[in-house]
Amino acid sequence: MAALAAAQAQTITQSKPNVFAARRAQRPSARFAVKVQAAVAAPEVTYTETAPDSLLRPGIDDPNRQASQQQPPPYSSLACPNPPAPRPRSMRGRFEKMIRGIQKQVCAAIEEVDGNTFRQDAWTRPGGGGGITRVMQEGNVWEKAGVAVSVVYGTMPAEAYRVAVGKDIPFAKDDRVPFFAAGISSVMHPWNPHCPTMHFNYRYFETEDWKGIPGQWWFGGGTDITPNYIVEEDMRHFHGVYKAVCDRHDPTWYDKMKGDCDDYFMIAHRGETRGLGGIIYEDLNDRDKEEIFAFATDAANHIVEAYVPIVKKHKTDPYSPRQKEWQQIRRGRYTEFNLVYDRGTIFGLKTGGRIESILMSLPLTASWRYDYQVDPQGPEQKFLDAVRNPKEQQWV
Repeated sequence: MAALAAAQAQTITQSKPNVFAARRAQRPSARFAVKVQAAVAAPEVTYTETAPDSLLRPGIDDPNRQASQQQPPPYSSLACPNPPAPRPRSMRGRFEKMIRGIQKQVCAAIEEVDGNTFRQDAWTRPGGGGGITRVMQEGNVWEKAGVAVSVVYGTMPAEAYRVAVGKDIPFAKDDRVPFFAAGISSVMHPWNPHCPTMHFNYRYFETEDWKGIPGQWWFGGGTDITPNYIVEEDMRHFHGVYKAVCDRHDPTWYDKMKGDCDDYFMIAHRGETRGLGGIIYEDLNDRDKEEIFAFATDAANHIVEAYVPIVKKHKTDPYSPRQKEWQQIRRGRYTEFNLVYDRGTIFGLKTGGRIESILMSLPLTASWRYDYQVDPQGPEQKFLDAVRNPKEQQWV
């Protein structure tokens, strides 16, 4: 979702100058042995001190405004003793409010552990909406951490809409469908190889009524974890938090969403998953919208609980050059998945979006050593066995 919004961004605003401290001289040389860099033509930017209070259309998608722009007709309590129930508040505004709150919550928790602050970039899109990207780079605990929010609206090609709804809808060549999309996306890459990388994404998408077809809506998202070594207690904690979240809403969801997560994050050309899973759900609209929104909010509100205690536990663990090298190899796998298979990244790159937002998820350092081999009796092999047989891993 962040990539989708970035792909359509044309005007960028930045909240403050670059506050990434130059700490290279203070870091072990291994941390800077391999750099992933790209020479790209950056869009022109202007600077602003603050992000907008809301990225929504004023007075239309406000979280306190009714979903319909048309107010119900006036009525007399005598003529109509049972007045119509008030219309539900706009999901667009409520979802933006939720993800903006999650961005603040997660960033505050990461800053507390790391001791450094996030840089914030806010961008706007002439077609409608914009985004807020927060990144911490070369911190004390995290090598790179990013949390991005986007809220975009406008029109999409009718062909894309036809594919999305899975129906053979007749349309003219230049037809476009009004849409709204909002989401939050994040990746955290710690320095210490005993601390896992974590990713989450929560999003909401809807279209308006078009050519007699009622408006459509979907929720999607999830949270997953990518360690370099297996610590079963940590995995039981992470997966246990999300099983509890799922069980509060539908006891069948954890097994399904864990399996879908394993399937989605498969690096097909390697025959292994990117990490050790979590939950993921796509195009969820099979029940009342309020139920799904409550689940998405619950899942997003447990990101800190699921992840941060694991990092606190291991952030000062000693590690060897060999373990750091293994982390870099796994970072290479992470990069391969994001550039080759991740749908949001591919969309953003193909449509000429803002590169900094699209590639925020990539690690600062990674490695691709030729024909890298691990000790068949060592912990690295145990990890490979797990990611090559993800369905067999039952952490809860």
